[in-house]
Formats: sequence, C-alpha cells, structure tokens
Amino acid sequence: MTAGLPMTVPAPGLPARVRIHEVGPRDGLQNEQATVPTEVKAEFIRRLAGAGLGTVEATSFVHPGWVPQLADAEKLFPLVRDLDIRLPVLVPNERGLDRALALGAREVAVFASATETFAKANLNRTVDEALAMFEPVVARAKAEGLTVRGYLSMCFGDPWQGPVPVEQVVGVTRRLADMGCDELSLGDTIGVATPGHVQALLTALNEAGVPTERLAVHFHDTYGQALANTFAALQHGVTTVDASAGGLGGCPYAKSATGNLATEDLVWMLHGLGIETGVDLGRLTATSVWLAEQLGRPSPSRTVRALSHKE
Repeated sequence: MTAGLPMTVPAPGLPARVRIHEVGPRDGLQNEQATVPTEVKAEFIRRLAGAGLGTVEATSFVHPGWVPQLADAEKLFPLVRDLDIRLPVLVPNERGLDRALALGAREVAVFASATETFAKANLNRTVDEALAMFEPVVARAKAEGLTVRGYLSMCFGDPWQGPVPVEQVVGVTRRLADMGCDELSLGDTIGVATPGHVQALLTALNEAGVPTERLAVHFHDTYGQALANTFAALQHGVTTVDASAGGLGGCPYAKSATGNLATEDLVWMLHGLGIETGVDLGRLTATSVWLAEQLGRPSPSRTVRALSHKE
C-alpha cells in the first residue's frame, strides 16, 4: 500500500495549522459489539502517536456498567501514559476524576448535553443537574493543574427534540466556559448540521463572550456533511477539530448517530488546503487498515479505502 497525497492548493482565510483531537480509542471503540483486547487498544494508541497525532483521547473512566468497552481504563492507561503526546481521558464524575488522577492523567474531559432529552438518556439527569455534577469535577481538576475540556453534545439537532435553538446551545456552552473548561467541543451528535448553522452558532458564541480559540468542533457524517461543516468552522477561525481514525464510532445513546468524521478524510482535505497537521497520512491509513483487521471489518473511511486499494 502506498499513500497518495492530494495536490496542495491553499484557500484564503484559513488557519495555517490545525490540531486534530483524535477520539478513535475512546469515542470510536466504545460502540464496538465485541470486546477489543486492552493490548490492541494500547497498540492502536501507539500507532496513532507514531503517525504524528499529538492528541489522542485514550479512554473514559466511566462506570463499567455504562460503557463495558471502556471497563479496562485502569489497565489501559498505564500502558500508554509515557507516550510523548497529550492523552486526555473522559471523567463523568468525581469518582472518575479520582481514578484518572490516581493513574497520572494530566488532561480530562466532561461530557454535557445541550438538550434535556439527551442529558436524561446519557446521564439520567437534567441539564442543570449534570452541570452541577461537573462543577466540582472541573474545579478539582483545575486545582490539580489539569487541562479540562468540556464536550457539549446535541449542539445542532436532537433525535427526540429535533432542531436545537442556537441560543440554547450558547447558554449551556457559556456555563461550561464559566465553570473553567479550557476548551469547549461542539458536538453534532446525530450529524444534522449544515455549514450555515455551524457559522451561526460560532458567531453567536463569540457574541456571548466565548472566543473562537476556546472552541473545537466534533462532527458526525450521518448526512455526509462533516467535511463541509469542518470547512465552515475553519473559515470562522476554529483550529481544533475532533476526528476518529478510520471513521470509527457513533453514540451508544443516540441510535441515529453514525460514525465520526474520519481522521484520514480530514487530513486529506487539510493537506490539500496546505494546512499543517503534523500527521503522516500513509502511517495513519496503515493504522486504520490494521485496526479494521483486528475488528474484522473494513474501515468506513473513504480515504482509507481509496489509499489502501492503490498499488
């Protein structure tokens, strides 16, 4: 397999560099039906680091009953924590933070919802109750010197409520920002966003006092809009984009959610635009081909399929 490279033709008004926040080992693998061995997960993270990804979300310290695929967090994290990359982990509550701190995690994330129905489905709490639960988590993490990311799901649409008003998303995002989250990742959990909606939300957040440099975007490709929405975010000045190697993942609590934006598809577009990522597309593609073999099915990423079939 030889990895091709896109022709580089820069477009005006875009960032010079984008940081890819790789979520495959956590957000991607949490939806697998069969249990993925811990050593395979560790090797996946090592290979992603070797491909040049400087941020790889390793796992989640949730209760094993919630997400059985991530029940091995205590076993996995020590296998990868010495890698010279950022290794954020998800912590749902103070107990999760205790577990992460005990293993030496330096970056954590909390996962909130912009809608009541998803907060109930995902956390069995109202939005207010969930934010109240996160407040001491964020405060303690910051006091320990950790970097904290706030995920916000259902920013564009909700499978039960339909379209989500921009002002509703702004309100919850503002509360996470005020809580002390260093970065706020805006999730299109069911993949219904379109570029104008993306730019409208980003503009409204800026007007509410949340600067673009604190924002990241997290798109799903349900309707084939993830790259178009990412481009709209880049035009607005966003420089952190979440993606999942090979396009793995969806959302276990939202059945209409399909896979995340594939990291390879994102890198192909960014490199074609002349935007630096630090990622070696050939090594990344080989990593996703390897993982697909471990999982026993082909990668959903179009770029992986295109490059892996080249002679």
